[in-house]
Amino acid sequence: MTSSEYAGFRTRPEHRWPVLICLALGALLYALLPSDVAGELRYIVIGASLLCSIAMVIAHPTRYDHDSRIGRAFALAFVSILLVANQVAFVLLVRQLLDGQGSGAVTLLGAAQVWAINVIGYGAVYWEMDRGGPVARRRDPRDTMQPADFQFPQDSDGDAVSEVKRRSSNTTDWTPGYIDYLYFSASNAMAFSPTDVMPLSVRAKLFMMVQAISGFLLLALVIARSVNILG
Repeated sequence: MTSSEYAGFRTRPEHRWPVLICLALGALLYALLPSDVAGELRYIVIGASLLCSIAMVIAHPTRYDHDSRIGRAFALAFVSILLVANQVAFVLLVRQLLDGQGSGAVTLLGAAQVWAINVIGYGAVYWEMDRGGPVARRRDPRDTMQPADFQFPQDSDGDAVSEVKRRSSNTTDWTPGYIDYLYFSASNAMAFSPTDVMPLSVRAKLFMMVQAISGFLLLALVIARSVNILG
């Protein structure tokens, strides 16, 4: 990044594609859910996802290099619609798993899709929430940035051995991007607890708790249904 390019930014602004591709994948997974789980709601999700994607591309054609209330509003709308619709599918899947309804293979595949959508959606929530969002994280000086919701390993590696220290926030001015939050979301969904990233704020802990509880319930019921099918 040259001195004149992206003036006012501490580090190179984050690219738009990772989060947009992942959210589009989440919408596709939702569209492919079994009919008795997604129902007519799938058409609302698909239509809203297309509309929000277009708005996000218009607001940030390449990188998150400027503030856009409209762009961020559509991004939050995309994530909110996807997660709310997915929670409806989650409830219907839990009912099917408890009652032993539906085809075993189809229901289990649907459960995997719901789990994956949760990982993608919550990753976007953490990405939008932490330190003021993707634009502020790369632009604002650290002493004026909004308080962090999460602490990544790079944030505390400043006094580590030299080969680790070279990747720390203090040395490279490292800032997390969507893939970092996606990985964190996946690890929280699998471990049902923090792994290498620590929540710092109450809202971060609440979101993580809801994600972990829903993932645990889904996994427990899937295992029980699988044992029943195999038995």
